[in-house]
Amino acid sequence: MIRLFNAFILLCLSQSALAVDIQPNTLYPKVQLDTSMGKIVVELDRTRAPITVDNFLTYVVKGHYDKTLFHRVIAEFVVQGGGLDLKQEERPVDAPIINESGNGLSNSFGTIAMARDQNPHSATSQFYFNVAENQRLDPSSRRWGYAVFGEVIEGEEVLTAMSNVETGHNAKLKWPDFPIKEIILEKATLLPRD
Repeated sequence: MIRLFNAFILLCLSQSALAVDIQPNTLYPKVQLDTSMGKIVVELDRTRAPITVDNFLTYVVKGHYDKTLFHRVIAEFVVQGGGLDLKQEERPVDAPIINESGNGLSNSFGTIAMARDQNPHSATSQFYFNVAENQRLDPSSRRWGYAVFGEVIEGEEVLTAMSNVETGHNAKLKWPDFPIKEIILEKATLLPRD
């Protein structure tokens, strides 16, 4: 009985350690996204967007992104995901984070940024890839922008293919630009330090 209890404690501790190991001392952590269309690897920039990177990595390590849908695809604009499970239901999220859009990173092709609503500080788990030069999403003296926090370093061709899928209106969610054939984020993995 004591051995079983000790094994249970060790299991809990190991899962707890896993939940908080987001490589806090790695300035440019890498995450692999295994999708139904292929693999994408992103390199994140903790020097420019530390809060956003830590937030994203926390969701990655907790498994939040595993078996989720890319639910918004607009050719020559964005590919967005990170919020819906395979039943098209929203996953629970942590508290919103502050907007780090003034960090010097631009919404250029192949970058990853945080999705949000009209409130500039409303980003939680949803992210998007820029599939065009979207500098209009950068901050200006008159508006908040959308926080870029990394870039695709592998799998650009996968991202391009994703951006060109057929989309339509989703009757259940009443959302436009929903892929007709599901694009699934099978697994997101924080890669080991170089």
